[in-house]
Amino acid sequence: MTNNPAGLTGPGRLATPTAHLNNTPPESAPATRTFAMRFTSTPRGARLARHLTAVRLDAWGVPYGTGDHDAIVLIVAELTANAVLHGNVPGRDFHFRLALLHTEPRPTVRVEVTDTRAERVPPRPGAALPEAPPVTETGRGLLLITALAARWDWHPRPDGPGKTVWAEYALDGGIPLPAPVQSRQTGV
Repeated sequence: MTNNPAGLTGPGRLATPTAHLNNTPPESAPATRTFAMRFTSTPRGARLARHLTAVRLDAWGVPYGTGDHDAIVLIVAELTANAVLHGNVPGRDFHFRLALLHTEPRPTVRVEVTDTRAERVPPRPGAALPEAPPVTETGRGLLLITALAARWDWHPRPDGPGKTVWAEYALDGGIPLPAPVQSRQTGV
């Protein structure tokens, strides 16, 4: 037997479709830049997602040490930690998507984290969040996301059990965005 990592799906293709990574509300603007990856549902996977987000944001023109960069990385840290802590199903990974959206009046970064646990869902935005006891180190993630994000919510995962929790952060600093891709039509 030969060891062929590409298998029957061909080089660079996933064996299963990942349509849920692109599940955005209809009112969302088109993404000018996107990063998506699957991570193990472990603290190490959450750390790696946070680290890769920091690197990707810097490459996209949101530099290290700025308020925008730090806020987005904190949102990613909270959402991925929640996926590991509350959405973990043994043997299942979480999916992560980061998108830079061309929105008016300023660009927005959208963070999506999809896990496979459907029975544990966060409260809807605006619902009363339970207060964390003052001496604990946990229980404040959604409070942070509510304070930092322009908006956030969750929806059921369309292609299987689970949910996607997403948050959008409106960038304060101006970053150069590439022009939206125009479709070219050929004249007859």
